[in-house]
Amino acid sequence: MTHHAPLTLRIERRLGDWMRARLPHWAAEFVMFVLKQGWACLFGICLLLAILISKAVWQPEWILHRYDILLGLAVLLQALFLRLKLESWDEARIIVLFHLTGTAMELFKVNAGSWAYPEPALFKLYGVPLFSGFMYASVGSYMARVIRLFDMQFAPYPPYWTTLALATGIYVNFFAHHFLADIRLALFAATLILFLRTRIWFRIGENWYWMPLPLAAFFSSFFLWLAENIGTLTGTWLYAGQNPFDRVSFAKMGSWYLLLYVSFVTVTLVFRRVLHRRAIIKVNPAKAETPRAAPPPAAG
Repeated sequence: MTHHAPLTLRIERRLGDWMRARLPHWAAEFVMFVLKQGWACLFGICLLLAILISKAVWQPEWILHRYDILLGLAVLLQALFLRLKLESWDEARIIVLFHLTGTAMELFKVNAGSWAYPEPALFKLYGVPLFSGFMYASVGSYMARVIRLFDMQFAPYPPYWTTLALATGIYVNFFAHHFLADIRLALFAATLILFLRTRIWFRIGENWYWMPLPLAAFFSSFFLWLAENIGTLTGTWLYAGQNPFDRVSFAKMGSWYLLLYVSFVTVTLVFRRVLHRRAIIKVNPAKAETPRAAPPPAAG
């Protein structure tokens, strides 16, 4: 995936140099952080724009259904990402897993009455329009791209098998809580027990910064909650008993917080090299001639 780096780094350095010449250092770094985050979630932004625009212009008497057009646009968008090398084929294979696991959850949850897709569609399976899998894929696309764009490293990372067990437990609970006790509180605790010490190291230009992984998951869950409000406001999907002008419950942030760990562990099937069992320290050039010791071996 190194073939992505040269153009990205050239653009970043030119833009960073331009801003650092005009803004205070902290402001320039913050602007770069926001821009790179926006670039990382490009797939999701495009999908949300398609949902908003299609809702604004669509007429009930048109031959094609809105959900089917959204499916076609999502397929085209995915093809463009691969053609323009915005995603690698390795990343695309992982994103297929997001389609499969996401669609499986949609089929179960819709038929369990948790939410519904009220509009008709030709490509609709047991009440679930097939474009819905791309909404989960957009989360996978964001994670894969943000790790690469920020050159992220995760340390100290817990034993890999424990993260697989956590992700499996979270995913199963989303189905099982309809029949058995809901163990999400224990799962919330497990995310902190496993990841409280884990730092996400990320680079902006030549400078390194870090953030606790659970805090990053919390912030991400908030933005996904905002995106869900766009989906329900446009009537693209609705939770049980909800009308389009009702705000999505804040409790859904908790669901997204847990699902983000499932998503993250799925992405690490490809990005194992960025996981490190021991803590690492990144020193910025302004504080030292060279960075300290190279990252320790990847997590097993």
